[in-house]
Amino acid sequence: MSTAVASQAMLNDPIGKVLWRMTWPMVLGIATLISFNVVDTFFVGLLGTEQLAAISFTFPVTFTVISLTIGLGIGTSAVIARKLGANHTNEARFDGSCALLLSACLVGALAFIGYLFIDPIFSLLKAQQELMPYIRSYMTWWYAGAVLLVIPMIGNSILRASGDTRSPAFIMASGGLLNALFDPLFIFGWGPVPGYGIEGAAIASVLAWSIGVILVLAYLNRKQLLSLVAPANAHIMRSMAQVLRIGLPAASANMLTPLAMAVMTAIIAGYGAPAVAAFGVGTRLESLASIIILSLSMSLPPLISQNMGADRMTRVADAYKVALKSVLWIQAGIYVLLVVFARPIANVFAQEQEVADIVVLFIYIMPLAYGLQGWIILTNSSFNALHKPMQALWLSIIRLFVFFVPISYLGSIIADIPGLFIGGVVANVITATIAYLWFQHTLAEEKRSA
Repeated sequence: MSTAVASQAMLNDPIGKVLWRMTWPMVLGIATLISFNVVDTFFVGLLGTEQLAAISFTFPVTFTVISLTIGLGIGTSAVIARKLGANHTNEARFDGSCALLLSACLVGALAFIGYLFIDPIFSLLKAQQELMPYIRSYMTWWYAGAVLLVIPMIGNSILRASGDTRSPAFIMASGGLLNALFDPLFIFGWGPVPGYGIEGAAIASVLAWSIGVILVLAYLNRKQLLSLVAPANAHIMRSMAQVLRIGLPAASANMLTPLAMAVMTAIIAGYGAPAVAAFGVGTRLESLASIIILSLSMSLPPLISQNMGADRMTRVADAYKVALKSVLWIQAGIYVLLVVFARPIANVFAQEQEVADIVVLFIYIMPLAYGLQGWIILTNSSFNALHKPMQALWLSIIRLFVFFVPISYLGSIIADIPGLFIGGVVANVITATIAYLWFQHTLAEEKRSA
């Protein structure tokens, strides 16, 4: 489907049909990617509890870099989709090229700073000294390849903004598959390739990202979505500023999540390495259980931004409501499946009974509110799609640091680890209610000003 045809479909076809057509490829792509990331956790877990705990400590830090990339991708998608909706195709192509250059420079700088401060950062996270050699060996490679991670992610945002979700899904799935194939090879070794242990997991990721760069650039070139020629009245600094105006608040909002997770990891570290290992498994299972949410958070914003660019605000409101209803029912079904298979899932990822028991507890409690957590995530992405990045940032602050962390900590004081998990559920219920009412108010204001 050409870019022009895809844009017309987003502006005119039935909303449910458009969301389904855009979302199902993302579901397959994200499911494959996350599944193989869970496989990554499985292989590292085979090395031992210390290695599993070490990689759990890296999650908040690696997700900080990834969050910057996601934020820049949100800004890129919102800017390009709105211009495509307004039929400013040449500007959209130039903005895409500027976004790739900007993102590579910013992520490269952040990764370099992270590399210089590996020990101080993980000491602040209360990583035990015996885990530090594993953390250093993993993070050194991860930081070295961070720029190779950003290019496919921003390129996929450009493709989604044009209405193409199949190509990004294929790229993500390919990267996940390659990572899963490379993991056992470099972690345990085979033939002439020596086993590198936990370091091999990072090497596998870097190689998979490298191939992703080649794929995404080939797709962008084939679909003619990039141009280094500035249209009239366009300038590289102006294009970058447009992306940053949405991208930086969005990145800040995304980086609040690993910061909150770092605080949560520090809290749960007080219960010992098995608790940290179990929490790390739980957060990865959460990603797997939230595939529909993540997919809709990528397919809904281009639909909203293009219709906003075409001044079709009623269609924007309808798309938001359809997405929220869908995710609530789907996540209820996923919760039932998780509870039924809780013990087998825990036994797959945990070598010790204590770790498995905490994983089961996590599954029983935390996914109860995943549907409402989806409301928060979709509202956040919808704010960005409306070019309201500060509302999205404030929503993230409210969710994580007004409700999630404080209520979870209070729960841990009252009832230890079960209380911590219950606190997270309560926080999501409160924040989802606020998010829905806030977005409805914003839409009413946009319609009055239109």
